[in-house]
Amino acid sequence: MSALSAEINREIDEQSAKLNLLRAEVGKIIVGQNYLIERLLVGLLADGHVLIEGVPGLAKTTAVKAMADVVQTQFSRIQFTPDLLPADLLGTEIYRPQTGDFTIKQGPIFANLILADEINRSPAKVQSALLEAMQEKQVTIGEQTFKLPEPFLVLATQNPIEQEGTYPLPEAQVDRFMLKLRVGYPNKEEEKQIMQRMTSTEELTINPVLNQESILEARKVVDAVYLDPKVENYIVDIVFATREPHLYKLEALEKLIEFGVSPRASINLAKAAKAYAMLSGRSYVTPQDIKTIGPDVLRHRLLLSYEAEAQELSADDLVSEIFNTVDVP
Repeated sequence: MSALSAEINREIDEQSAKLNLLRAEVGKIIVGQNYLIERLLVGLLADGHVLIEGVPGLAKTTAVKAMADVVQTQFSRIQFTPDLLPADLLGTEIYRPQTGDFTIKQGPIFANLILADEINRSPAKVQSALLEAMQEKQVTIGEQTFKLPEPFLVLATQNPIEQEGTYPLPEAQVDRFMLKLRVGYPNKEEEKQIMQRMTSTEELTINPVLNQESILEARKVVDAVYLDPKVENYIVDIVFATREPHLYKLEALEKLIEFGVSPRASINLAKAAKAYAMLSGRSYVTPQDIKTIGPDVLRHRLLLSYEAEAQELSADDLVSEIFNTVDVP
């Protein structure tokens, strides 16, 4: 083993110890939901925004708030409502009669971790105000442009079953989320623990584990995780299988997929797989990492045809078929 590999493995071991401590702290508040917590960490380490979808009461908001408490950074919670305005999110210019000029009052978007709660309850003009912030990590107010702090992460929640008073997110914005998570119900044992914990009067407190500098340091370690050319080719094959299924013996998907995934899918799949490998204590990415994290990266980028909807097929169904068919290196 080279000195460089030994150094990377040592750094990964150090980061894994910190992240395990973080999971333990979040576990004081959240029962179960290991999938959700792990994927939030992937987003944090891979510098990617996360969209969380699930029915009410599954601790989506609580998990994000617990993560913010464990990470010592500036946190903003924005409750999206139909009457929210872009200025409520970004900030606005305020006229000062004494001097005859304008000053900038920055909005809640100027924070490290943003909880965009029920993001699909805001109209399109507010949702579009997030586009520049999420992609360029900057905000334009009037004629001035302001850089957002590092790290900057949007963790958004939405309710999939309630349609009244909601506005579906446009494809351009959905594509800017690295991961879309589907959160399910707890099992019986977890449900019992939740009931016992939430009916107790004992106050639950958690301690900060990471700070702004340690997050940026962990991201450098993620960058050093090795991605073999064969695994890179596997990622490209998965992405191209959504665009040209017939090249991968997936002719049946031709009529089911309206549009394949964008180039952001391959970028984000590589970054998320590196972060997932580091969370697993490894200095290299395996094809299994791609298979594990792939559905969270692809499901919201795949646009299905009317025929797929008529057959009651979901994006997850098609993504699963692609992973089961494309050759693994």
